[in-house]
Amino acid sequence: MKRYVVDVMIPTYKPGQEFGELLPRLLNQTYPIRSICIVNTGASYWNPSWEQLSPKIYVEHIRPSEFDHGGTRKAMADSSDADLILFMTQDAIPADEYLVEHLVEKFMLPHVKAAYARQLPKEDCRTLERFTRAFNYPEESDIKDYGDLPKMGVKTFFCSNVCAMYDRAVYEELGGFVMHTPFNEDMIYAGHLVQAGYAIAYSADAKVFHSHNYGCMAQLKRNFDLGASQAMHPEIFEKYPSEGEGMKMVKRSARYVIRIHRPWLLIPLFFQSAFKYLGYLLGKHFRSLPNSIIMRCTSNKAWWEYRCAVTERKKRRTTG
Repeated sequence: MKRYVVDVMIPTYKPGQEFGELLPRLLNQTYPIRSICIVNTGASYWNPSWEQLSPKIYVEHIRPSEFDHGGTRKAMADSSDADLILFMTQDAIPADEYLVEHLVEKFMLPHVKAAYARQLPKEDCRTLERFTRAFNYPEESDIKDYGDLPKMGVKTFFCSNVCAMYDRAVYEELGGFVMHTPFNEDMIYAGHLVQAGYAIAYSADAKVFHSHNYGCMAQLKRNFDLGASQAMHPEIFEKYPSEGEGMKMVKRSARYVIRIHRPWLLIPLFFQSAFKYLGYLLGKHFRSLPNSIIMRCTSNKAWWEYRCAVTERKKRRTTG
């Protein structure tokens, strides 16, 4: 196998016990990592002992108002000259010591310029969320490119920065992550990657533990930011909307709970799906909403506060 230089990038916010478990597992990977770059939001939540685990760990602290899903990761990527850059979130725990190795293997194929890992449910993961993990991250690996769009639609662009690796040279060639987005920077970049003729690999052998038991309002807020980010990038998502894929997951989830003889789960499935769709629909039409509604619907208030302030300044200049 060709030897690549790999840097790991992890933005953090109030990191806790899971992050303390993630770092040793990363440092124990079979494939060597050159450095682990961490941009932490809020220095008061940082445990200084984490930096002492290895000289490979570098930390920069920023204020909440400075964090941006795309812009922060873009700045992190721009600081690296590695062959491959691996982005992770603070709660993605490597399942074994082969995570990095299995992701790197995918880049042996010359047209693969991004690869993402399988996300396994944690022990406390609820039944419906377990099915969602299995739906989005199946047991079989896959490679997706432009030719898959007629069959897979928006799923062709699916890629998750919970644990995703990128070819840095091509990343720079395509301009990298968008500078300002409340969410979904990974799929926006993946869309540009596919449209440029490259491929995305899903590595089912590269595994992390990652799941959440979100309530209805949390689902609404996440999907609001998802819908808004897609509305901001019609060049990627206008032709391949997410509604069809979401409906497919709801139908399969319903069949699953009936098959395992737990039909009462249809009730939370209905409410969760309704809140997800409502959030997504509101996000798609965010330009028609007053700022007060946006702030109630988003999970990323600091980002929207900044955007709303910029928009207001522009209005004053044009009307003044």
